[in-house]
Amino acid sequence: MEKNQNYDVVIIGGSYAGLSAALALGRAIRNVLVIDSGNPCNRQTPHSHNFLTQDGNTPAGIAALGKFEVMQYPTVEFLTDLVTGVKGENNNFQVITNSGKAIKARKLLFSTGVKDLLPEIPGFADCWGISVIHCPYCHGYEFKDQATGILANGDTAYEMASMINNWTKKLTVFTNGKAELTEVQLQQLSTLKIDVIEKPLQDIEHKGGAMERVLFTDGSSHMLNALYARPPFVQHCPVPKEIGCEINKMGYIQVDDLQKTTVAGVFAAGDNTSKFRAVSAAVAAGGKAGAFINHELIAHG
Repeated sequence: MEKNQNYDVVIIGGSYAGLSAALALGRAIRNVLVIDSGNPCNRQTPHSHNFLTQDGNTPAGIAALGKFEVMQYPTVEFLTDLVTGVKGENNNFQVITNSGKAIKARKLLFSTGVKDLLPEIPGFADCWGISVIHCPYCHGYEFKDQATGILANGDTAYEMASMINNWTKKLTVFTNGKAELTEVQLQQLSTLKIDVIEKPLQDIEHKGGAMERVLFTDGSSHMLNALYARPPFVQHCPVPKEIGCEINKMGYIQVDDLQKTTVAGVFAAGDNTSKFRAVSAAVAAGGKAGAFINHELIAHG
């Protein structure tokens, strides 16, 4: 529980970006409160990869270690709660939580991530983050040379297939309906021996999230070990938009090179600001945000 109600910085979202910012600010001897609701988007993912010194650790394990390290700094506190609103202005914010707390802060950092809008295909949600995956740099090595699908259409399908062909030649594109690829794209995929199947998907058969095959509405099926997908998303936390932070055309919180949003005193970092969804990227962005928040606090006394 927090010791007081007045902080230099309140960080909303306590995963990788938030904890990284808290570490930088704790080492700058700032009074910081991290508020987290305990619902990370990668909670099903068994292992995190492509993060130096932590390759193969679980996402929860990395977060737990990060929290342990951050909490060694006496000016950093942690609160399990959900932020429902923000009032005030730069250097005089008030953060409202679901439990009814009203907490004052000079600066805010939103590291709240995004919420994926998963398709209503039975089995998809159960496999998400395990064998239904979004990033070859995070998960591709574990499925190299295995039967792999891409659930996408149009330019996205073509671009993903061209890239993921580096990890496996056993590759099939599933457009889940009529293909929207150009004739040139279809010909190039054919040259790479990548089939395009236009049948609508009905189900994903799996065991504990480990995919075995996809079923189509016509009763046929296709054996698969992994399926890449990029479902649409929304901001996990609506508060930044509610207080006037600009959301760009891709759906991310608009930030500058210093992680500043378009609202004075409000910063953002992590998956809510960038399509590069990786633990390493979130940690880097959070560390940068923490440093520049401290610089702004120094500049304004």
